[in-house]
Amino acid sequence: MKRLFVLSACLLLLAACGGGQVRRISEPTASIQQLTVGEDGNWSIELRLQNYSSIPMRFEGLRLDLAIAGTAAGTLDATPALQIGGESVDIKTLELVPSAQARLAIADALAAGRGVPYVLEGTITAAPTDRGSAREYRVRRPGSLTPAPGLPGVLR
Repeated sequence: MKRLFVLSACLLLLAACGGGQVRRISEPTASIQQLTVGEDGNWSIELRLQNYSSIPMRFEGLRLDLAIAGTAAGTLDATPALQIGGESVDIKTLELVPSAQARLAIADALAAGRGVPYVLEGTITAAPTDRGSAREYRVRRPGSLTPAPGLPGVLR
């Protein structure tokens, strides 16, 4: 009986040791949180970077082509140097000189008070903060922006 108790206690102790954090690395993504049209017609874009991994990740680079209403607007190219916690988000503000067609599409949406579709497509370079080399993740993210009430020149 005593041996059975000791064996059971040992097995219980072993089972308790296996409950560490699961390291799950998932593809990150990006979306536009806000687009602000400046007085000069250029855009300030608040890019929302999402870490879906269960562990913190270093976001080392991104290169995303932006299309607005089906027309090429330009490329968002940056080295954000951000560490984003597991299953968390951070924002990186980027400046863009948009194409003439994209500038007109945004101006038309703002004047009409209606939304406009967009697509981000390219790569995000990221790696676990505790080790490992960076890897490029492919991103294709459609979305839409609508004028923000009471904020002229702002779409969210």
